[in-house]
Amino acid sequence: MTLAEEARRAELASFEEFQELAARVRNWGRWGESDQIGALNLITPEKVRDSAELVRAGKVFPLGIRFHADGVWGPSGLRRNPIHLFAIDGGDSSGLGDHLDGWPDVSVADSIFPHLWKGRTRYADDVVIMSLQSSTQWDSLGHVWYDDQLYNGYPAAAVTSRGATRNGIERTLAKGVVGRAVLLDVARHRGVDSLAPLSPIHADELNEVCEAQGVEVRSGDILLVRTGWWSMFGRGVDATTWRTQCPGLHWTTATWLREKDVAAVASDNIAVEVSGATVQEAMLPLHMLTIRDMGVMLGEFWDLDALAADCAEDGRYEVHLVAAPLNIPGAVGSPLNPIAMK
Repeated sequence: MTLAEEARRAELASFEEFQELAARVRNWGRWGESDQIGALNLITPEKVRDSAELVRAGKVFPLGIRFHADGVWGPSGLRRNPIHLFAIDGGDSSGLGDHLDGWPDVSVADSIFPHLWKGRTRYADDVVIMSLQSSTQWDSLGHVWYDDQLYNGYPAAAVTSRGATRNGIERTLAKGVVGRAVLLDVARHRGVDSLAPLSPIHADELNEVCEAQGVEVRSGDILLVRTGWWSMFGRGVDATTWRTQCPGLHWTTATWLREKDVAAVASDNIAVEVSGATVQEAMLPLHMLTIRDMGVMLGEFWDLDALAADCAEDGRYEVHLVAAPLNIPGAVGSPLNPIAMK
């Protein structure tokens, strides 16, 4: 072990320290024993209405990155980049009637579009095979747990091979994840294009960014944290470093998030939180605290660059955000294309 590694190991918090903080921020039972959407309960109809009034200029900012075979994941591991295939394409159009007449697999198409092949109409259909966490996404409250318990005390066994029977992504549909979002541009605050690898963001800096930007984080807000890390994908930082050494929120910011009562948190990096070990016996401790203890969903791989540039220009760091997950019963994550409006 190198001296740097030894020093970093000495800085690790004990799991007992982690548990003490977890007990302070835990929201179990706050919205009832049967609750499965956690801090999204903080987004009330009144907050949605007020958020819609933030749309003044009619500006629209898509925050999703592309779902593509050359995406953020490498060729191995538990997650793979999306695979996009065509079931029917333009090359199939010539002579379809002659070649497919009587072919067994055409029966379904014939039943939907009678005489399609013998007429002039043609079409294309495609298929995507993908991990639900392979690009811009939400983590549901069934995605991460420890000590065999999910958010609100549900047993980990409730996440079954047929889907999450508790805390699945579909539970959020009643809220739709719509409301006021606040962008904290930490990279711009530090005067850099992107934070350095493994650079942590602490609560005091979040307060500094709020003050510098003249914005307040309120109960029920969706917090967007820009590290600049997404802009480094494919340039300046090799892919392995980009995946394994991203900057992000330190696990102790859970206390700040709880004090502010944020409804959800999203960032432009791989896991919202800083990579690397920060707590003994705990990988991704902020995930454990937010998702499992606080009931706060996390959004990853969000492209915040264009929005950040516009916010810096007009000085408004609050937006109306529509970030609805897909209706996939029992899923523990969902791809999406979040839309910010000003």
